[in-house]
Parts: sequence; structure tokens; C-alpha cells
Amino acid sequence: MSGRVTDVVIVGAGPYGLATAAHLREGGADVRVLGVPMAFWSRHMPVGMRIRSRWDASHIAHPEGAFSLDAFESFRGARFERPMPLEEFIAYGRWYQEHVVPDIDPRDAARVDAGAAGFRVTLVDGEAIECRRVVVAAGIAPFAVRPPEFDALPRELASHSSEHHDLRVFAGKRVAVVGAGQSAIESAVLLREGGAAVEVLMRRDELHWVGRAPRGGLVGRMLFHRSDVGPALISHVVARPTLFRRAPVAFQRYMTRRSLVPGASLWLRPRIGGVAFSTGRRVAQATRANAHLRLRLDDGSTREVDHLLLATGYRVDIRRYAFLAQALVSSVRTVGGSPVLGPSFESSVPGLYFLGAPAALSFGPVLRFVSGGVFATRTLARSITGHAERRPAPLAAVPAATVERRAQ
Repeated sequence: MSGRVTDVVIVGAGPYGLATAAHLREGGADVRVLGVPMAFWSRHMPVGMRIRSRWDASHIAHPEGAFSLDAFESFRGARFERPMPLEEFIAYGRWYQEHVVPDIDPRDAARVDAGAAGFRVTLVDGEAIECRRVVVAAGIAPFAVRPPEFDALPRELASHSSEHHDLRVFAGKRVAVVGAGQSAIESAVLLREGGAAVEVLMRRDELHWVGRAPRGGLVGRMLFHRSDVGPALISHVVARPTLFRRAPVAFQRYMTRRSLVPGASLWLRPRIGGVAFSTGRRVAQATRANAHLRLRLDDGSTREVDHLLLATGYRVDIRRYAFLAQALVSSVRTVGGSPVLGPSFESSVPGLYFLGAPAALSFGPVLRFVSGGVFATRTLARSITGHAERRPAPLAAVPAATVERRAQ
């Protein structure tokens, strides 16, 4: 330990962690960011995936709106495909980090405890950092849901979709995918395109397609907010977390439920040929049979597969953040595993903040998406630094030359 006290340590270097660092430094805070940039996106999402959110909803927040996807596209000198390939979004995040947070510390936090100055953050190699505040922007990887009925199955036969970066390893295999959301359907498509025989098993009676209503034009803008979260009109409420917080709890739950209905992007529809679907069905039993699995569905039918891919989503429970000391996390007021946050994203433990999906209980479903970073990072930074940012220029309006000048 050096004896130096840091203002803020940010745990996590994804879109929320990077944007928070940019906003805090704009306000003069001494900030240290921990983690490999864009680690979740590069390690837990499959090659060939595309970004579900629309282009305008996928910019990483910046105090001046300078380091947008439009600026990155201009910097690269080529127009990216829409929807954006995962690899290009990862490259964008790393470009943002290199220019905006160049001094990132790629080591992970091993433990966060209460400390003399506020908190003590111990890194994986044993170095300890004393800091006044900790911002947890560590993503959703620890929250992957593996239904208990599959607990007895080994990982080589049944795994969560987040455990795979390259689904081509299943070429020539029979794979059953459990789920009805974007992850399930896109994984099924990528598996089939990679040479696997695929069947999707889903409890819903039919597949829900997202994106059928037009988002462009005057009517589209009136119906849908550019954050691209939620159905028509509701999206305008969930895009305003302060308004969402003031709504009755029952209405908050209704809006969240409507905004997070499992479904697949309409642009996947032309690619589902060759994927088998069993709707209105669930796996009643899964047993190991030599080197494969025998599945019995609730209608009595059976399947023989080589692997079961669980695209069963994520459920927030901050106790699963292994780096949070038990005494610390036990002091955080939670509801169903999610922290109850104040208007500045601060938990019941003074100086401990949560961003991203853990903040969705308090601020609504937009916090589960990159687009929620605009509100979250400005609000948190203003609370900590007292610095009122000047209004950023429109994201698409900042020329590449300006970005490069600011990056120097």
C-alpha cells in the first residue's frame, strides 16, 4: 500500500465502467478503473453475434458525446453493417478505452472491504488500494441462471450460453437450446450455421419477434424513444429513470415486464431455416446416457442430444459478486438480490454505488442496456463531483477530427 487514497475505484471496464470514468474525470475526480476492457463481451458472447440494440442506442456515454459509434465509424473510414457485429462493438469499446481511459488497470478486484478511508480494494496479486468510494460496474456474468433441474449434469453436457465464446465447437453435434429470448434464438442460428443439428425447446406457445413496429420517421420517434428499450410509448417512460422511479411500484413492474418480454430480433427471422422448434414444452427430465443426454419433455416425448445449451438468462444477486466481502454485501439493503439505490445510484452503504443491471430495480429496465449509461453516468458523476456537465453535442454531429484532437 502506498498510503495514497483514491477518490473512486471502479470495478469493471465495460461500457458502464468506462463511461463512468470519463464522466468522473471530467468533474475532476481521481479515478482508478479495474478490469480487462470489454471482458464480458469478448469472453461470454459468441463469435458471429450481432448487437441487438439499434445503432443510436449503442453509443458508450461520454461527457461531450464525442466518442460515439459514429465517430468510431468515421475514424475507421468504413461503414459498419447494421445490426452491428459483436467484434466491431468490442473494437469500438477498446477504442473508446484507449482514448478516454488509457491508464486502465487490467487486474481484477479480488476483494472489496470496508477500510479506513472508506473502502479497501485488494487486487488479485495482493496489492491493496484505499479509496473513498467504490463503483461496481462489473456486469452480469456472475448472474447467469442455470435452472436447478440441470444441476446434476456435468458442464460438458449442459452449459449456460454465457460459457461459450465460439459455438463452432459443436459442429456435427446434436444440440438442444432451452430458451425463447434473443440469446436462445441467435445461439440456435449460430449453432446451425456452424454445422450443428439444433432444436429450440421453449415454454412459450410461440416465438415473439421484436422490432416489427417501425422505429424511424416521425411516427416511429413518437412511439419509441431512441434508447430502444420497451414497447411503444412505454419506452418513453423507461428511458427516463427519474420518472420511472416516481411511478407506483405496480406500474414499474408492469413496465419492466413489458420491456423485457423474451423475444428475438426480427432480423434473425430469415436465418432460422433448419432450426427445429418445440413450443409450449419444457424439459421434465434430463439424464446422462453414456456420452450424451436423454431428454424427456413434459408431453412424454424424448430427445437424444450431445449437448444442452441453457439460454436461460440472468438474475441479479449481488451476493454472487465474489469480490464483495460478505460483511460488506450483507450491509447493503436489497430486494430479491438487487440493491435498493438512492437517486445518485448509492446503496445503503455510503460510498458504494452500483451501475448496470443491479440498478434496474431502482431505475428501470433501461439500466440493463448500454443506452442506460447516459443517464446513469451523468447522475452518478454529478453527485460525486458536484460538476454540472455542459450539454453534449448530438452524437452524430461530432466530426472525427475533433475526436482525434481530444484524444491527443
